[in-house]
Amino acid sequence: MEIKQRLIERCRELLLETENNLKSVIDDAQKAANEYGLPRDRYDSFRTQLLRKRDMFAQQLAKNNEQLNLLEKIDPDKKLSRVEFGALVITEYQKLFISISLGKMSIDGEEYYAISAAVPVYKAMEHKKAGEEFIFHGKKNKIISIS
Repeated sequence: MEIKQRLIERCRELLLETENNLKSVIDDAQKAANEYGLPRDRYDSFRTQLLRKRDMFAQQLAKNNEQLNLLEKIDPDKKLSRVEFGALVITEYQKLFISISLGKMSIDGEEYYAISAAVPVYKAMEHKKAGEEFIFHGKKNKIISIS
């Protein structure tokens, strides 16, 4: 299996794990609110806090699902010649997968960084080709390959 496909699978695994955790926390918060019942008086905010907690995790779940949908748009077989969404960019200093922000991950003992197109390092190298250089935080970096 090609490395880009493996990176997509790893990102998907992490997102699905997060989704399961969030669903569990949402269910727990809802269950606790239901068990607590109606507010005891108008100053009783415990149930409201539980429901706010549930809603906060529901928002995180929605964002996680957006990330999953974005990941699904990447075609691992599409060969790219410029730094853009879906590209695996190998530089002198690191290996970057332009996809969603999940940070560092290890595959076959190699470290890769899943980053979004919104981060500053992406902006510094956007639309560059293999062999071109870019400057990030005052440090020159060269793009070795793009796939």
